[in-house]
Amino acid sequence: MNDIIKEIQELKKQKKATILAHYYQEGEIQEIADFNGDSLALARAATKVETPIIVFCGVHFMAETAKILNPSKKVLLPDLQAGCSLADSCPADKLARYQEMLRINDRKFQTVTYINSTAAVKSLSDWVVTSGNAENIVKKVPAEMEILFVPDRHLGQYLEEVTGRKMILWDGACMVHEIFSLGDLLAMKKKLPSSMVLAHPECPANIRAYSEFVGGTEAMLNKIATFKTPTDFIVATEPNMMWQMENRFPQHRYHPVPGITCACNKCPHMGRNTLENLRDCLINETPEIVWDPCFDRAKEVLTRSLLN
Repeated sequence: MNDIIKEIQELKKQKKATILAHYYQEGEIQEIADFNGDSLALARAATKVETPIIVFCGVHFMAETAKILNPSKKVLLPDLQAGCSLADSCPADKLARYQEMLRINDRKFQTVTYINSTAAVKSLSDWVVTSGNAENIVKKVPAEMEILFVPDRHLGQYLEEVTGRKMILWDGACMVHEIFSLGDLLAMKKKLPSSMVLAHPECPANIRAYSEFVGGTEAMLNKIATFKTPTDFIVATEPNMMWQMENRFPQHRYHPVPGITCACNKCPHMGRNTLENLRDCLINETPEIVWDPCFDRAKEVLTRSLLN
């Protein structure tokens, strides 16, 4: 293990590469990354990278976003098969047909798209949001316009609750956040009555209803930072997030909410990135995210939504 980490560190210097890693990556990858963060922080960090190569340890749509915001840089993804169930749930051609149907029926709307989507879907959108900035972006949509929110219906429902804006919700969901077990959550809460439940807004309403705090990964970390005395946190998000929590705030105790089908609720797509294929990616400078014609329009939307 130490040998491969040393090899990656040497390759990174040799190739003049910067490694970005999402909070849902395994701890060993987060540990050697130059920057860890949520989708919003990583998108912004990508624009500040000075090296010619970016290696994105995350899933495909994240690496696409990094390339869109850095057209002149070589952006690598250790495994091109690292996809996303949310992105898969909203194909661009299907969205385009649905938008056309709304227009034919004289519906005046703006499309607000969660960043967990393909570049082609982003190019069909008026706004792109992350869990960290979604509430602020929704408030920018003119009151006379309807909101078509894609692809996450659970995040959309949460935004309806906190903003008071009724939305047309696409029927998509995250395979990790949708299967948390409410029964196990309630059992854990009974066992740890003084604990605080933290839930990601991608979770269904039944999980959010029993959570003391709902927010994206960065918001969770900010919330934990306010607790000075040792506290038990029950965490309803991808369990690798707890590596970051334990690393920053080791005085607390963290308990993952199990899924209804298994005790571990890790994202299989995030798990496709390993130290081995990260090393190989640096050696071969592949797989590379190549420019696509839809990236031009997606860049306008991303810049307006995430950077301005």
